[in-house]
Amino acid sequence: MEQQVHRNPKTGLDFTALCLLFSRRLLLHLFDARRCSLHLVPQRIPRRGDAAFASGTIHRENYFASTPCDLRKVRALPMKLCNLLVAVACIGTMTSACNRNRQDAVLAANEAEKLRKGDKDGAIAKLEDATRLDPESHAIWYKLATIHEEKEDWAKMAEALQGAITADERTKDDGTWATYHAKRGYALEMQAKKKPGKPKDKAGAYEEAKAPYTKCIELDENYADCYHQLGNVYMWTDDEQQAIEYYTKAIQHDPTALRYYGPLAELYINLGYLKEAETVLKEAKTRGGPGDKLMWGIHVLMGQVLQSRNDTAGVIAELEAAKAINTGEGPEGVLILYSLGAAYANAQPPKTQEATDMLKGFVLRVCKGQKAAQYEVECEGARSTLTNKLNATVQ
Repeated sequence: MEQQVHRNPKTGLDFTALCLLFSRRLLLHLFDARRCSLHLVPQRIPRRGDAAFASGTIHRENYFASTPCDLRKVRALPMKLCNLLVAVACIGTMTSACNRNRQDAVLAANEAEKLRKGDKDGAIAKLEDATRLDPESHAIWYKLATIHEEKEDWAKMAEALQGAITADERTKDDGTWATYHAKRGYALEMQAKKKPGKPKDKAGAYEEAKAPYTKCIELDENYADCYHQLGNVYMWTDDEQQAIEYYTKAIQHDPTALRYYGPLAELYINLGYLKEAETVLKEAKTRGGPGDKLMWGIHVLMGQVLQSRNDTAGVIAELEAAKAINTGEGPEGVLILYSLGAAYANAQPPKTQEATDMLKGFVLRVCKGQKAAQYEVECEGARSTLTNKLNATVQ
């Protein structure tokens, strides 16, 4: 952990230098000349066999000296001893400084949480201060990443999550968090999605998201979301077989998650594997309730499967079930008008009034103004059906 340098305002010395100076002075005090001169310093130890020892007369001057200590030797004491004294004298203060930084980081993070709803930029600034005070706190890095996610700043989110991962790897005692890798993969995936250009031009950007998702699975083989998101990335990089494999594994690891079924079924339909798609969609129907928003896509996809068999009655039933689901202000509520209107018009015999109502409603809602360009193909088809097949006027 990188420590801040604390300097004495009077001497200008940093903390470690002051500790070393203190320890050297302590040594000189313990071994000064006056104290040394009071002690007999053995020059050599008398041994059995010495003549003096045998005769019983040991002359003090032969074996002892009362000369003062050589201060040069004292001042040149081995640095190992000095370092030991430095460590003993300073470790408590250094630990205290580190703990103080951590406490200040927690306080900054708590202040950020209070600012989070009304001032996200202020919260980010507080959390950035906290990461500088305690860069080893992966929880603070992760909190910073979640605020960047709320702002949809995917690059900053990925950067903060890398900080969380690095800190997490240094603190092995509390385990390794697969979520950090999962979230970082998602940030990189969203970066690629927002990148301008055609999907094929973004393949390289999507490649970067593979490593975090793979690491997530390595750390937690039951993390279903990482399998699913990795399937998305393989889809964007035109590897459909790998996408099928990981979409399927996501369902196997969490069959209760309804959102995993639609992408797999849609991929099967696009590849012409209609039986496999139908199997997936039937399983999804056993998992979702009638009012579940995710069931909208399941019903629409099942309608496509039935359309391939010319089962118009079945298509209408699925689309009516989708229309009954409250999807809010999203595009689903508009698109179902077009799909169901076309299905009514193709019924035998055609359900003329129902088809007219649906298609007119679609044209009125999206075929004028800013949304017209987004639904250009559907608007042209709706007008053509109304005019040529249903003999209806279009405003």
